[in-house]
Amino acid sequence: MPKPKIINLFGTLTGWNNTNVNLFGRDLEGIEAFKYSDSTEIDVAYGAGGMPIGKTRGNYKAEASISLYVEEVIAIQKQLPKGMRFQDIPDFDVPVTFEHQGSLYTDVVRNCSFKDNGKESKNGEGKMVREYTLVPSHIDYNV
Repeated sequence: MPKPKIINLFGTLTGWNNTNVNLFGRDLEGIEAFKYSDSTEIDVAYGAGGMPIGKTRGNYKAEASISLYVEEVIAIQKQLPKGMRFQDIPDFDVPVTFEHQGSLYTDVVRNCSFKDNGKESKNGEGKMVREYTLVPSHIDYNV
């Protein structure tokens, strides 16, 4: 007898409305997106013949970016000394917390620096949003 197909296996899925990003002790409200990922260079090693004889592991790399509304950027700038650039902010951690079925999970993007700064505006849009590249050292998942 075949098993019945489960239609709603995961229940309510976790999405943007269940996510909180904290920057400099503030829960961000003027945020449109936050991305982070990490990878390790893995390659195959060859010896005699045409088939791999093993694998090598290289460097670890973490990447992140954050898209902020100009109003959120202004709120952050108000916390900084006058004239300080985003790129001059000392390294900071970015905790990202999300709720799934009543439990909280937190990832921490560690030792971030802003790589760039600026403003963007487009004709026909009633908002100013810019993606800022972050340079993290590493990411701790589910801390």
